[in-house]
This record gives sequence, structure tokens and C-alpha cells, in this order.
Amino acid sequence: MNTTTPHPDRVAIVTGGSRGIGARTAQRLAADGLAVVIGYAGNRAAADDVVTAIRSAGNRATAVRADVADVAAVTELFDTAERTFGGVDVLVHAAGIMTLAPTADLDLDDLDRILRVNVRGTFVVDQQAARRLRPGGAIINFSSSVLGLALPGYGAYAASKGAVEALTMILARELRGRDITVNAVAPGPTATELFFDGKDEQTVARLAAQAPLERLGTPEDIAAVVAFLAGQGRWINGQIVRANGGIA
Repeated sequence: MNTTTPHPDRVAIVTGGSRGIGARTAQRLAADGLAVVIGYAGNRAAADDVVTAIRSAGNRATAVRADVADVAAVTELFDTAERTFGGVDVLVHAAGIMTLAPTADLDLDDLDRILRVNVRGTFVVDQQAARRLRPGGAIINFSSSVLGLALPGYGAYAASKGAVEALTMILARELRGRDITVNAVAPGPTATELFFDGKDEQTVARLAAQAPLERLGTPEDIAAVVAFLAGQGRWINGQIVRANGGIA
């Protein structure tokens, strides 16, 4: 029986940690006692705001700019975590992009960007995590409940998240014997800036009414699921957790 004890001074990397679900997750993990390295694509001010909030609460954080699809940038992200805090125990890969259009109308340049960030980016980040996480660690990717809902206009985005789910389940099995869990969280409609962008009030109300709980999810709802998978949820492995209030 594997009886590895997680490292007492735990460290998390959160990609996409400068806003929305990623930012709230970074703050939740920091409140749970983890040192947090926030990976961000370009908005340094937003990343610094999250770092400041974490430090103001008496916890540890730093921010690193990293294109998740760039091997050198992601390597430096992990290097910084190891230099600054001594290692990496948890990866939360929340970075991703979404462009919506019917399949017949989608610009293939947009498809290439989605696949680069959401598929290649997940592979590059997970590859570093698989090589470098300490025993007792956790890899938590992000999928989407839209994959099961099969909504028109989401073809490219859902296809990219299908790849994330496949990689998640396979990587969990590849890490046999390492005492590292690998799961993905698949949020439903969640009240973030990205969700509200381009939607009128009627659309938002319709999506909020889908769940039996009759509301949108919140970033805090999703951060709580991530925190459980990163901490006490050690017997959950190779799974897709659909955090969506019961819509599918």
C-alpha cells in the first residue's frame, strides 16, 4: 500500500490565475495554506492584484507570465515555483480560450488558436507537471460541461475540451505508482466576465434556469471543488467532475 505523506509545505501553480475561476481558485488554495504561483498570459495588472490580495491575507504568492503552449515559458513557470517555494505539489490548469461560431462559419484561424491554447497548452503544462510534481500531488485540468450538452456554436471549443478529458484520464493511468492524482473539473454556466461577455439578459436568465438549483455557478463554487481535489480528495483519480448544479 502506498503511504506517501504529502509534502508539508505545499505549492500550487494555477494557470489562468489572473481572473475569474482561476483567480478565485488561487485565493482559495492560498487560504488553505498553499504557496501559489499564478501563471498569466498577458494581464500583469490583474495577476498582481491577485498576488496582492493573497499576500494581504498573510499568504504566499507570486506571478509569472507564461504562454501555456510555449515549452520554454512553461518550463520557466515550474522553475520559478521550485526556486521560490521549493517544489510543486498541485497544478491547476485553468487557462483556456473560447470562440463561438457554427461549424460551417468558424474561421479556421480561430480553430487553430483554440487548439493551440486548449489542447497543446494542456499537453505542455501537464507534461511538465507529470515530470516534476512531488509525491502526494494533484493535477487538475479544466474541461467544460458544454461537452455533454452539445450546444450549437460550441463545436471547436467542445472538441478541444474533449481532448482535455482524454488526456486527463490517460495521464492518471500513466502516473501509476507516483501517488499523483489527475482529474478535470467541468464547470457549467458560471458567473465570470468571460461568461457574461456577449450575452444579453434573456440568454443569461435562460442559462441560469437550466440547473435544478436555478442559478449560475460562482467562481467560489468551482474553487471549492478544485480545493477538494487538491487536498482531501485523494481517492478521486482519472475522473471528470461536472460541477454544474445538475444540468447534465
